[in-house]
Amino acid sequence: MTGDGVRKIIKKENGDIVSDIEIAQSVYPEHSDKIAEVAKRANIPEQYLEQYGNYKAKVDYNYLTDHKDGKDGKLILVTAITPTPAGEGKTTTTVGLADGLKLLGKKVIVTLREPSLGPVFGVKGGAAGGGWAQVIPMEDINLHFTGDFHAIGAANNLLAAMVDNHIYQGNKLNIDPRKITWRRCVDMNDRQLRFVVDGLGGKANGAPREDGYDITVASEIMAILCLASGIDDLKARLSRIVVGYTYGKQSDGSETPVTAGRLNAQGAMAALLKDALKPNLVQTLEGTPSFVHGGPFANIAHGCNSVMATRLALKLGDYVVTEAGFGADLGAEKFLDIKCRLAGLNPSAVVIVATVRALKSHGGVPKAELGKENLKALETGLPNLLQHIENITQVYGLPAVVAVNAFPTDTKAELDLVEKLCNGKGVNVVLSEVWAKGGEGGRALAQKVVELCEKKANFKFSYELSGGIKDKIEAIAKRVYHAQGVDILPDAQKEIAQLEKLGYGNIPVCMAKTQYSFTDDPVKLGAPQDWHLTVRKVKVSAGAGFIVALTGEIMTMPGLPPVPAAEKIDVDNTGKISGLF
Repeated sequence: MTGDGVRKIIKKENGDIVSDIEIAQSVYPEHSDKIAEVAKRANIPEQYLEQYGNYKAKVDYNYLTDHKDGKDGKLILVTAITPTPAGEGKTTTTVGLADGLKLLGKKVIVTLREPSLGPVFGVKGGAAGGGWAQVIPMEDINLHFTGDFHAIGAANNLLAAMVDNHIYQGNKLNIDPRKITWRRCVDMNDRQLRFVVDGLGGKANGAPREDGYDITVASEIMAILCLASGIDDLKARLSRIVVGYTYGKQSDGSETPVTAGRLNAQGAMAALLKDALKPNLVQTLEGTPSFVHGGPFANIAHGCNSVMATRLALKLGDYVVTEAGFGADLGAEKFLDIKCRLAGLNPSAVVIVATVRALKSHGGVPKAELGKENLKALETGLPNLLQHIENITQVYGLPAVVAVNAFPTDTKAELDLVEKLCNGKGVNVVLSEVWAKGGEGGRALAQKVVELCEKKANFKFSYELSGGIKDKIEAIAKRVYHAQGVDILPDAQKEIAQLEKLGYGNIPVCMAKTQYSFTDDPVKLGAPQDWHLTVRKVKVSAGAGFIVALTGEIMTMPGLPPVPAAEKIDVDNTGKISGLF
């Protein structure tokens, strides 16, 4: 019997708010089910379950092959307004909604991304939910978990080692060291590694060249793992990775790409990834089966959990609740335009998470003053939410509901104003109290989502694949970001021309953009109008199957803040972790 039988405590006797980890530890492991029981509840046969201790497991992907004709459940996407320092609670709402659906007697599975150690030890925190709407064991999920990220990093760095070794051993493929595009990776925020020079120390230690590291979640291997449909598809995608270009140019002026397949690297990389490809099974505090698998960042990559986990959940559940990273302009756009397109998924409904506090932040209120009622600032910030609603319902043709994640400081007047303006757009608003009440606090939201899932969706993409790279960039910028136009810098124009000559013109575009604004400028809040998106670089992730357009100052290796979260984390002599949120 999981969290249902545990008293919902949110404050200590001294008045302090109970931390997420303290809540999770009050349930796990004493009041939580063993993973075998969770698997039975999800109707996962024992032969497909690979246990990692008592409370987590992997599910063999052969289940999908053996049950390919089974009926799919309803797919529900949880997204949010543009993130602010005030927080929105998207993952918390996702988990609480799933628990709410379970209370309604629905057969439900939740699917989430795995947290990266960079944010865990940095400033953002983990990705296991919060309050009484969490997945457990939260310490494991937020730290090493089942080793998936290690496998992804190892596969990434094996390919990097094989590239440099090939050059050292004679360079039969004629790789130009100045044109190597494949970087090494580590799952940590470490700005010192963004740009390095390696191969120093003389001829025996390799050829000196400029290099660099990305955070593991920004690696193309992560995107590939999350989009692969099986081992054969995984190997095919790995073989298509472009690691660099040769000396000289072809007769049409284009460069010759060098792929991982030409280095014969895909087999060994797939061997490292074979277990990581299997979805991870855990549970919520209330025992709802949960797949937590894969973790590409949404401002760099496509920001969604794995296709394998989503497809598996759809075969096992009547309702599948998933989330995509950051705001709807990033995670939801990529979920719909990239993941759903490439995997053939059809969502039934969308939940857009907002808070009164975050909307006031978009209205210009400093974080320290967000607890005070301010209807004028709220009305100023509401266009951000309304624009996200418009995108989901009109651009993508999907039914939506706004979930207002409740805070104690919200006033009735503020909540009434949000409801009034959203209703004016034809979208319902439901107060979500899952942080404090768990599934019971998500019951009303769950009822509305069930209602939406019965409506006929008219799902469509924001662009077609038949246009050129520039056409797709402009479609996203104008239709989703509401930009007036796009300025593509000269270097990016050359890169587009090169990629189209190489045959990469008819694949989706993954926009690398700040999460803090609809624009490419993180300080422009709300719903800015009359602005231009600037694209500074364009590259191909051929294995993942999309073009990446970089805007603004997006970095693929974050740094730590002045006071990292790591300074507050500790473990006692019993092995109990503290300070982890």
